Amino acid sequence: MTILSSLGRASRSAPLASKLLLLGTLSGGSLVAYSDSNKKEEEQKQKKKKVVVLGTGWAGISFLKDLDISSYDVQVVSPQNYFAFTPLLPSVTCGTVEARSIVESVRNITKKKNGEIELWEADCVKIDPANNKVHCQPVFKDDPEASQEFSLEYDYLIIAVGAQVNTFGTPGVLENCHFLKEVEDAQRIRRGVIDCFEKAVLPGLTEEQRRTKLHFVIVGGGPTGVEFAAELHDFIEEDITKIYPSVKELVKITLIQSGDHILNSFDERISSFAEQKFLRDGIDVLMGMRVMSVSDKDISVKIKSSGEVVSLPHGLILWSTGVGTRPVISDLMEQVGQGGRRALATNEWLQVKGCENVYAVGDCASIAQRKIMGDIANIFKACDVDNSGTLTEEELQDVVEDINVRYPQVELYLKSKHVRSIKDLLTDSEGNPKKEVDIKAFESALSGVDSQMKSLPATAQVAAQQGSYLAKCFNKMEHCKEHPEGPKRFRTGGHHQFRPFQYKHFGQFAPLGGDQAAAELPGDWVSAGRSTQWLWYSVYASKQVSWRTRALVVSDWTRRYIFGRDSSRI
Repeated sequence: MTILSSLGRASRSAPLASKLLLLGTLSGGSLVAYSDSNKKEEEQKQKKKKVVVLGTGWAGISFLKDLDISSYDVQVVSPQNYFAFTPLLPSVTCGTVEARSIVESVRNITKKKNGEIELWEADCVKIDPANNKVHCQPVFKDDPEASQEFSLEYDYLIIAVGAQVNTFGTPGVLENCHFLKEVEDAQRIRRGVIDCFEKAVLPGLTEEQRRTKLHFVIVGGGPTGVEFAAELHDFIEEDITKIYPSVKELVKITLIQSGDHILNSFDERISSFAEQKFLRDGIDVLMGMRVMSVSDKDISVKIKSSGEVVSLPHGLILWSTGVGTRPVISDLMEQVGQGGRRALATNEWLQVKGCENVYAVGDCASIAQRKIMGDIANIFKACDVDNSGTLTEEELQDVVEDINVRYPQVELYLKSKHVRSIKDLLTDSEGNPKKEVDIKAFESALSGVDSQMKSLPATAQVAAQQGSYLAKCFNKMEHCKEHPEGPKRFRTGGHHQFRPFQYKHFGQFAPLGGDQAAAELPGDWVSAGRSTQWLWYSVYASKQVSWRTRALVVSDWTRRYIFGRDSSRI
């Protein structure tokens, strides 16, 4: 107060020029302070590494949810500004669940983070790893001002763009089939099903024409195809036939599978249960058939056993036969020497091979697991501390954990042999443990390990775990540079910065309609029936990304039980 009073008295007694000088000095000081504050904020932002994330599917959202963005400048590029709970897409096709009940805005998901995430609604059209840039095309093609291509620079790139439908080059599929990858696909199918019934009840059609309109064909006996067939059957039996009684007996659902069984990724007990359930429900399951071509009126299939080609008329076709590579990923693979592959090859840390600062997660990537037999000599050398040419039990014990972590196939091999440790494989002809082993015995004991190497399935469960794992690696990147937590480097010495990604399978479900489902859970536990359907409800409700979507999904299930499904064409 004394200083301010003195300044006030001085200003009142001073001439005008002095007053302006005093004011300029004071205001200049505040401007300098403000400028210094802005400068510090700008410098702090520039110090942050730029992380660009492509895609907001399971992998991308899991990465964003778990990433500490206070340490990074995060930018997201995605053609959708929402995340969709894709396992419930078959339920959306028939109105069991509404489309908006399974989507959540990406901005809502990330707004609670300690920092700011920038999101652009655009497609990534090209990745330039040589210059650390991505080129993007906004989705607003009808607006010239908002459709100009732009590019982003990055320090780290996270590719989580997923995959596209695989047509296997079959003629007519793109033009005449529905797919089920996005929310928009489910909405189109829902309108298409209602259209088929509306067309079938029009006057002037013959019975054969009505049968054709009401013949629904599903190509692919995997989880998506089977669940859609079950949902469609329930929709027709419980709701549609009540309002279209005149064509009730003309409806037919056909499921075409190229293999010998449907749900062949599940336990054979579940496959058999599903086939018997569909047989009782009147769903025609055609196995051992390959689709040759599709037109707007019929689908041509080849019977593998006889080679005969038959034609089936259809009203609507769902194509659900697996996933293929997106063009932007194919282009990147050519640039990094991975041309001809089905997916981007990454190492066990999800780092794209040939790019130090590019990571790929989810359906667009595949982990190229390292073979233990390729490193067997280096492993033996690292274990043989005294360079005696043999390994003692104590020497092996020191690296057993590192071997199990670095090569996940070892654990699977031990389980298949019903043993607990690598040491249990090093036995003599009578089954007694050896005190010392040479490199030949060591190599012989582990020779079958690589036979347990398996590719991970393209599922939401895998993608979510990969995104979460990668975020945790980024969160402790600086710490692990000084204090690596990974297994030993058997070739070069030292330790890897992080532990490699290891997938944990928590089981899988197959809803089969009629309030029945099948489940395959860890521990070789298989369950099927109505109780499993209620387990499916509880698991899928708990896995929603927000309380809003959780409440909406449960509300939709309740509404369906009370009022049935809505058959309006909207």
